[in-house]
Amino acid sequence: METVLLYILGILIILLGVAISIGLHEVGHLVPAKKFGVKVGQYMIGFGPTLFSWRRGETQYGVKAIPLGGYITMAGMYPPAHAGERGRTATTGMFDALVQDENATPHVDTVEEEKRAFYRLPVLKRVIIMLGGPVMNLLLAILFYAIVLCGFGIPQTTTTLGSVSECLVPISADRAECAAGDPEAPGYAAGLQPGDTVLSINGQSITEFSQATELIRTSPDTPLDFVVDRDGTELDLEVTPALTQRYAIDDQGVQLKDEAGDPIVEEVGFLGVGWATETRQQPVTEVLPKVGDTVVRFVTVLAHLPERVVDLVVATFGPGERDPNGLIGVVGVGRIAGEITSLNTVPVADRAASLIELVAGLNVALFAFNLIPLPPLDGGHIIVALIDGIRRLFARIRRKPAPQPIDAGKVIPVTLVVASILGGLTILLVIADIIKPISIL
Repeated sequence: METVLLYILGILIILLGVAISIGLHEVGHLVPAKKFGVKVGQYMIGFGPTLFSWRRGETQYGVKAIPLGGYITMAGMYPPAHAGERGRTATTGMFDALVQDENATPHVDTVEEEKRAFYRLPVLKRVIIMLGGPVMNLLLAILFYAIVLCGFGIPQTTTTLGSVSECLVPISADRAECAAGDPEAPGYAAGLQPGDTVLSINGQSITEFSQATELIRTSPDTPLDFVVDRDGTELDLEVTPALTQRYAIDDQGVQLKDEAGDPIVEEVGFLGVGWATETRQQPVTEVLPKVGDTVVRFVTVLAHLPERVVDLVVATFGPGERDPNGLIGVVGVGRIAGEITSLNTVPVADRAASLIELVAGLNVALFAFNLIPLPPLDGGHIIVALIDGIRRLFARIRRKPAPQPIDAGKVIPVTLVVASILGGLTILLVIADIIKPISIL
């Protein structure tokens, strides 16, 4: 029962994190919009039926039933479609016009509101307003990653031995235990023990486990002089790695595969030891590179979205397993959060850090996704504002009247098509996360 409650708690924490992230995203639009004098009619968290709302000044604030979106309505976000008309009110946010409710007016009501229309602002102010949301998510990602890296710390492999196998299990064997006929592991035979810290090998100081691994893998059947620290005492041991077959891995410890998708096998030196890990707090200088790496990974996923979708369909409805680094939806993230909180064998601090890192990743996704240059996403409005600015600049250079603002509303049909595709992908991800979920267990 306790495990089930913890699982549910993890899901609720992620939903709360999503709602807060989206709410602050819209605050990023709201604050500069009000600062620059634009009339903001609504500030809403979620979409669907309104659960409750209140009015403060000219703005209605509220919460809707499904906390997976959010928006604000700004007067004159789209310029007049025809001469003599007033600007049209529209929403910010991922769902834009799709979530706008009956309280939002399609056109600016009064002459005073027309003067406060979004489209009348200078280009720089329009860009600042639309960048406010994504930048807020980026700042949240930086904050959450700083908490994880600098506060909790991250597990890192050390130069201390965590395990020493008694035998060498063949790579083809589907077992981890020793069996009759298995050769004795070189590390065990040489007297290495769990808890030993490797200080040097062949006189070379060892400060990173990768140094020791490289020397071991490249020295099959070659005696190596180990100096280890065991309970404060330095010991000299001669260890000879055995030549054996092992799966090839890259610098990140990820198993390499050939073009057919089969694991690559190589012959290397092997001791039969495993390295211990410990949680270490990171310097603040590691935060921005971590955020940058996450942004690059998400943008890479977006760039290869079609093939990722094909892989998802094949894995979901075929016999293969889903790629743990592939596409995952909100349901899948919620399941992972539930699994994290229900891991009673993992310290509470480590579980909390993992949940915060999940929310940090979601904020990176919100940042990158909203900058896609397609109205009504924030990136689309930014592109429109910049094009307006360029057109006005050329008109000024040519000493011609300033052109009318671009009507971003004309591309909404295209946007709705893309939104439909994304909606279909969302449904596919929900199905995949239910039928064949990605699990950390």
